[in-house]
Amino acid sequence: MFNSPFLAEIGGMTRFAGRFFREGFRPRYEWRELLSQCYVLGYQSLTLVGVTGFIMGLVLTLRLRPTMVQFGAESWIPTMVGLTIIREMAPIITALMVAGKVGSSIGAELSSLRVTEQIDAMEVSGTNPFKYLVVTRMLATTLMVPILNLLATGLGLAAAYLGVNLKGGTSLALFTHNILARLTFGDLLSAVVKTVFFGFAIGLIGCYKGYYATNGTEGVGRAANSAVVMASMMVFILDLLAVQVSNLLGLN
Repeated sequence: MFNSPFLAEIGGMTRFAGRFFREGFRPRYEWRELLSQCYVLGYQSLTLVGVTGFIMGLVLTLRLRPTMVQFGAESWIPTMVGLTIIREMAPIITALMVAGKVGSSIGAELSSLRVTEQIDAMEVSGTNPFKYLVVTRMLATTLMVPILNLLATGLGLAAAYLGVNLKGGTSLALFTHNILARLTFGDLLSAVVKTVFFGFAIGLIGCYKGYYATNGTEGVGRAANSAVVMASMMVFILDLLAVQVSNLLGLN
C-alpha cells in the first residue's frame, strides 16, 4: 500500500515543490524569462477567461431570476449573483480555464524538451534548466491566475448587471450598492488567496508532468493530458480546503 503509484506521485511532487522553493529565491534570477512567461501564459488565457466569465455571469443571473421572483426576492438577485461570482464562480472558472489551456501547454512544452534531450543538454552545458524552465513558469502561473481572476470577476459582474436589466430596471449605483453592502474583506481575501494557490498548483503539476516525461513522443501527449486532469482535480480539492479554512477562521 505504501508503494502505490499515487503516493509515489504525491511524494515526487512534494520534492519538486521543495526544490522550487530552494532554487526559486536564490540568485541568479531569470527576470526576462519570467516576464516573458507572464505575458505568454496570461495572453494565452485572456480571451478564454474573459469570455467564459462573462457568459457564466449572464447565465447565472438568467437562471436565478425565475426562482427569486417566485419567492418574491427579486431585489436580492444582484447580491446573490455578485457574491457567488466573487466568492466561488470567478476563481473556479479562471483556474479551470488556465489549467486546461496553460497546464497542458506547459506539460507538452517541457515534455518535448525532455524527450528530445534538450534539458539534458542544458544540464551538461552548465545551465540550470530547473531555474530557467520550471521556476519561471511556476511563478508566472502563480502571479497570472489572480490577475485573470480579476478580469473574470469584472466581466462576470458586468454580465450580471446586463442580465438583471434584461427584464427589469436597476441602476448601476443600486446594483453596486447591493453587492458591496454584503461583501466583506474576508470574501475578497479568500478569493485572492485561493487563486494564488490555484496558480501555484497548476504550474507545479504542469511542470512536474513535463519535466519528468518519458517514452518519447507518446509521453508528450500523456504529460499534457495528465497535467490537465490532475490540475483540474487539485483546483477543486484546494477550493474545498479553502472553504473549510475560511469557516474555521470566520471569514465567511
